[in-house]
Amino acid sequence: MNTATDAAKPATPVDERPGRLAEFWFYFRENRGAVIGMWVFVAFVLVALLAGVIAPYDPTQQFREHLLQPPFWQEGGELAFPLGTDAVGRDMLSRLLHGARYSFYVGIIVVAVSALGGVMVGLFAGFAPKWVDTIIMRVMDIILAFPSLLLALVLVAILGPSLTNAMIAIAIVLQPHYVRLTRASVLSERSKDYVTASKVTGAGIWRLMFITVLPNCLSPIIVQGALSFSTAILDAAALGFLGMGAQPPTPEWGTMLAEAREFILRAWWVVTFPGLAILITVLAINLMGDGLRDAFDPKLKRS
Repeated sequence: MNTATDAAKPATPVDERPGRLAEFWFYFRENRGAVIGMWVFVAFVLVALLAGVIAPYDPTQQFREHLLQPPFWQEGGELAFPLGTDAVGRDMLSRLLHGARYSFYVGIIVVAVSALGGVMVGLFAGFAPKWVDTIIMRVMDIILAFPSLLLALVLVAILGPSLTNAMIAIAIVLQPHYVRLTRASVLSERSKDYVTASKVTGAGIWRLMFITVLPNCLSPIIVQGALSFSTAILDAAALGFLGMGAQPPTPEWGTMLAEAREFILRAWWVVTFPGLAILITVLAINLMGDGLRDAFDPKLKRS
């Protein structure tokens, strides 16, 4: 037996650990609610992408001879309009399917804008001098002191009611959460040995910020992004309901609720279905966010 030769051979790893993606999926799928929420979310995304194909009618097309027609299972309903029609004869199913597009469009744009701006500001605050950090955080505290929906209403009232302005207002309202979260993560990471080692090897401030520290702060930011997605959909629906978001005849779920509130007692379907769409979507995203938190939190992982 050649001991020297054996010692020179690279050691075979005893524990073949899976890739990071496989490891993430292992911990994520342990949360059954998160998996269900993920599949519901995927289903809504597919509906939003294929709305133009699977919707039976144009969402703004009016059938004047079918005003407030009930769903097909009720007396007076027809299979031609499975979920009934609204007060001006538009097909509810088609409007709900197209409404998913607007809701997910709002969520994606709001999360992208608020996360990008918030992460940049929070990263800068974490590396900035104390007095600059204090000014930034006091501004964030002032924004957080206002109720989020009230502040969004004020901003939309200044900018003018529209879906674009509603998205801008919601992004501004959500940004402080990313700033505080990123700053806290950066301050925690800056005291660790690998950051000190990078400084010793001569890494500049920009390399420390974007290459060394930021990648290790992304896990809580991703979780916050998932939860902010549902908040953005809810706030956009609330602004639409108050007449400050998407304007008729846009088939946005909150706007559909606003148009249908006067018929709540005699045409339950025009209010119930948009409300259920908002409820199911937000619940699915929140469940998925809980699963992301569990998968990213090292304290919850078993060795």
